[in-house]
Amino acid sequence: MHSRVTLLEIDTLRVDVEEALARFRAEVLPQLREQPGYEGVLVLVSPEGPGLLVSLWSDEQAMEAAGPFAAGALARFATIFRAPPGREHYAVRLLDAPAGALAALET
Repeated sequence: MHSRVTLLEIDTLRVDVEEALARFRAEVLPQLREQPGYEGVLVLVSPEGPGLLVSLWSDEQAMEAAGPFAAGALARFATIFRAPPGREHYAVRLLDAPAGALAALET
């Protein structure tokens, strides 16, 4: 499994963090789920705007193939970022998520 990690900062003077997250859920998440090899995403954000987005992919090839989609998705959000996001790629070596963790986040 591989991951693409995006460091970002939402400009909270332009948009509320909850509004940015709602927009991500509505505009990006459905298309992200359609990408071959997509395994999930973790979005971490503080109320002040700094955040981290970790997308999980079945393998490096799937992650790389989704690169143009990811770049396009970030471009659609460019007006709400304080600065251009940074991106890194990592091999996932350990993933331990409690069984109920995802259900708790859906509410």
